[in-house]
Amino acid sequence: MKTANLAIVFTDIQGFTERTSRQTLEENQRLLRTHNDLLAPVFKAFGGRIIKSIGDAFLVTFESPTQAVLSGMAIQDRLWQYNRGVPDAERLDVRVAINVGEVRLESNDVFGEPVNIASRVESIAEAGQVFFTEAVYLAMNKAEVPSQEVGSFELKGIPGKIRVFRVPRAPYRVETPSVVHLPSEPSLENEQPPFGNLALSRVPSSMLAPGPDLAATAAALGSRAATVIQAVKSGRRLSLPPRALAVGGGALVLLLLGIGFVVLRASPVEAAIEEVAEASATQEKLELAEKARKLIAEEKLPGEKNLLLGKLDEALEAPGKAVDHYRVAVKAGNDEAGERLTRMLKHQECRVRSEVATTLGELRLESARGSLEALARNGGPGDEPDALWGLGCNSRKKAEKALERIGR
Repeated sequence: MKTANLAIVFTDIQGFTERTSRQTLEENQRLLRTHNDLLAPVFKAFGGRIIKSIGDAFLVTFESPTQAVLSGMAIQDRLWQYNRGVPDAERLDVRVAINVGEVRLESNDVFGEPVNIASRVESIAEAGQVFFTEAVYLAMNKAEVPSQEVGSFELKGIPGKIRVFRVPRAPYRVETPSVVHLPSEPSLENEQPPFGNLALSRVPSSMLAPGPDLAATAAALGSRAATVIQAVKSGRRLSLPPRALAVGGGALVLLLLGIGFVVLRASPVEAAIEEVAEASATQEKLELAEKARKLIAEEKLPGEKNLLLGKLDEALEAPGKAVDHYRVAVKAGNDEAGERLTRMLKHQECRVRSEVATTLGELRLESARGSLEALARNGGPGDEPDALWGLGCNSRKKAEKALERIGR
């Protein structure tokens, strides 16, 4: 058994479950793509290793506790920039929680009490904040990272109280190449990113390259890109500093012209499944599904084949069949199938969430613990709190039983 002393970072989107219930599948997928485009490069810039991304959540490890906290600060400042350029309905408000300790390394995953503690701290963290434990506070370089104690907390399943700290809001500001100044609007000038770009300024602008989503592109160009576009449309004059023009000018021109894009090419089978999901007529869906099945039949690996069949079932709006295929794929060692299953814990239908929770319990999928805990704590649409087994549906109880099988 291999072990290592690592900093563990958990992030998730505030109100994600409620939000996805109001959005279409396409809108949810676009949200998650934007979320990934904004956060993943920042983790990489500070030496983080993304262990898994499950729906709206990231689990990332760092060798340095200081770098872990700095990445959280940079993420919050980057999201601050992004949120200023999009409507309220498209905001991304993320929580960051960090712990450090000796963990077990198994099959590209991490296990142990430090992981559990980080997950519990995430549940009490606030959106827009970076929370971390006393273990991180004692191990990090305090000259690089300011800190403020939040308090001591009793966390479920963790013996004793855990002292929790956070990074305080910054009274200072460090400029980054992506920031576009608008001197004509002093009210905007007085607003500050939450952590003053102290960490974000260390990230090379080349690592924050625009992604396929236009809103993410605006975020990469800086906090004012959307305002610049609006100003140009209204004919208002702007004064841009040379550095902003040098770094983002070309991309900004593309953005203003509305032609900035990146072409993403999916595999033939993934593209076929996407066509099924987008089709509206039943007959068309069935014909496209048959085409997708023929492509999937060429896949030799059982794990990959069942993963693709599960995705096709989801596109056909047959979640029960998808769960069965994902179960087989997980048993064959396919990690993505486990992630897809875990994501289905947020399904709108109680019976689907219940079946998924039961399956995750049977598989004893440790990576699903955090999502199962969230379902056990909050329940979901259609849950009947007093439902008895066989009468009504209560996915919260199913999640509790799954956690018992996994081992709290």
